[in-house]
Amino acid sequence: MIDDFVVARNPEEGSTLPYLVRIPLGPNGIVLKVRDTWPRATKIYCHRALEWPAEPEIVETHPVRSVLRRGAAIDLVLDRARENRSQFVLTRARGREMIFWQSRRTTKQARPNVALPTARAHGQALEIVVDSGEKYAYSFGHQQATTTRRRLTAGDYAIVEGDTVVAAVERKSIDDLAGGLMSGKFTYQLADLAGLHRAAVVVEAAYSKIFNHEHVAASPLAEAVAEAQVRFPSVPIVFCDNRKLAEEWTYRWLGAALHEWRLAVGTEAVVESLAGPEATPAQIRAWATAQGIEVPAKGRIPSAVRRAWEARNG
Repeated sequence: MIDDFVVARNPEEGSTLPYLVRIPLGPNGIVLKVRDTWPRATKIYCHRALEWPAEPEIVETHPVRSVLRRGAAIDLVLDRARENRSQFVLTRARGREMIFWQSRRTTKQARPNVALPTARAHGQALEIVVDSGEKYAYSFGHQQATTTRRRLTAGDYAIVEGDTVVAAVERKSIDDLAGGLMSGKFTYQLADLAGLHRAAVVVEAAYSKIFNHEHVAASPLAEAVAEAQVRFPSVPIVFCDNRKLAEEWTYRWLGAALHEWRLAVGTEAVVESLAGPEATPAQIRAWATAQGIEVPAKGRIPSAVRRAWEARNG
């Protein structure tokens, strides 16, 4: 009986699947050709191999905590601290077998089962600034937006008008969020975001992921999220189910923030135009005399008279 999960070099020359994995299931195990040694960034396509080599070039060997076949899936749990849970999914397409190897990280990044809208955010195509230090940045290819890269003092994505950062969004995976909260780094990021006109944090995971995190206990992590929101109420932390929905939410939120900003700027301009130029002392004296209010003929206008002038229209 095979007890270990083993990764070896694929001896087949010219193969696009350079590794073999042996899943300890059954008397001889299940042998698959694979593209990588673990599904870290995306799902891995697998193909059945005829047999395990007689003299394999071993790359990795890991004790297995559990391996279980459930219908079309094989759940594998390795006896190691990190990257220990994965799943092999066996399905069929166009009459042939298809096998994919996925982990928690790659599963949560699967495409959402929803049709995302293509309409402009508040009727406008956005020009989004992406922080130059952002790795694997959103392209906003589905949305009506263009992007430019430059260094941002806070956040990963921003709307900028002139020299003003109107709004910024900080993107977090659930692991980034947990690590930042536990180390205290996230507090400094929130403080920087709170100094902007509008700011938010988007998490590429559902809130429920807090309670089954691989490395941080549920209670401390949930408490840390709550404390961050209470301490920085002007910076909402929004949980989206996956990366695609987080990208869509970022686009819509930045559009709403820009719309609100332009409305506020327009209102201020209207108020200034309606107010007109400040009244001269002669105008105030003439008005006060016509109202029967005593006012000196020369010198400074008394504050009581000026207040009456300012309140003349209720």
